[in-house]
Amino acid sequence: MCYKPLSGLTVIAIEQAVAAPMCTVRLADAGARVIKIERPEGETARNYDTAVHGTSAYFAWLNRGKESAVLNLKTDPDRGLLDAMLAQADVLVQNLVPGALDRMGLTKDYIAQHFPRLISVSILGYGQETAYADMKAYDMLVQAESGLCAVTGTPEVPSKVGVSAADIATGMNAHALILEALIARGITGRGQSIEVSMFDGIADWMAVPLLHYEHGGIETGRFGLSHASIYPYRPFACNDGTVIVAVQNNHEWARLCDRVLGRPDLTTHDAFRTNAERVTNRALLDAEVDPIFASRSTADMITALTAGGIAYARYTGVSDLPDHPALRRTNVTLAGGQVVTMPRPAGRGPAFATGPVPGLGEHTDAVRAEFGTV
Repeated sequence: MCYKPLSGLTVIAIEQAVAAPMCTVRLADAGARVIKIERPEGETARNYDTAVHGTSAYFAWLNRGKESAVLNLKTDPDRGLLDAMLAQADVLVQNLVPGALDRMGLTKDYIAQHFPRLISVSILGYGQETAYADMKAYDMLVQAESGLCAVTGTPEVPSKVGVSAADIATGMNAHALILEALIARGITGRGQSIEVSMFDGIADWMAVPLLHYEHGGIETGRFGLSHASIYPYRPFACNDGTVIVAVQNNHEWARLCDRVLGRPDLTTHDAFRTNAERVTNRALLDAEVDPIFASRSTADMITALTAGGIAYARYTGVSDLPDHPALRRTNVTLAGGQVVTMPRPAGRGPAFATGPVPGLGEHTDAVRAEFGTV
């Protein structure tokens, strides 16, 4: 068994859906004990679907290695039990509706006074000092509000990102902030309260379109699988399929023209000398390049791109992903005992192992006995 750096840490997770579970599954992967507090009917993601042997795909993905305790935090006994748990915990992560923690009496001041070493993380839709503080926030809504949908899709149809980008970004931001807070606590001996906004995370991702607009007057368009501000960085149709080509700089552009396209003259064309000019004149460039790709097979073009040192990718469908040669997997045991494989988290080696996905309330009795009420 490989060493896990967060072994010995206890995390209390009052969480649901994706953002907070994304954060805490990373903590569990690193060895932290994560006690997930759920309602009697289970948290939201348990009921999204039954795709994985009766278990929701979202829940199976984001809740491995955790414990599940069913508590009613609106009752005095279970609210008291929560205090007993927090007194021994290192981290509290919650993504309840804004103000819910305060209504339980767990204000920032209360936490600082009673649990001075606790790192308390609240995942929210929007900053609590903004006019959007009380807005309900789900992944697609935040994608839409942040402008992400305005730069995603085709010229005719805006789109959301096909996975829960706002939730995932928020969870990973929370994870990084917790690790920073743990380092700070090692120096100061004190915890802290942290607010992580979903909107802030995606607004940060939108920095380049925002800077282009505010400082250059350029409103980033939607170009489907083509890059909005680097060119040529797009799919090209061959005579038997498609290959996606990425040219990042003028050196690569020269190699593409000379070694792949057999058109070194394009590098001296007045409309194509720089990336900015290629972006502006993309239609003119496409008229020169598209017929070359269309006349050749994907295998031929991939051979030429590889020899020319040009980055490329194949278009992979979800049905192709299970057999992708780069896909690395890890085993996860479901509450019913079935073992399924999932993508291995980035940075984890072959020896990576994780605990099972918990059944609803599987650890309730043990948690009550450990923290003081039976």
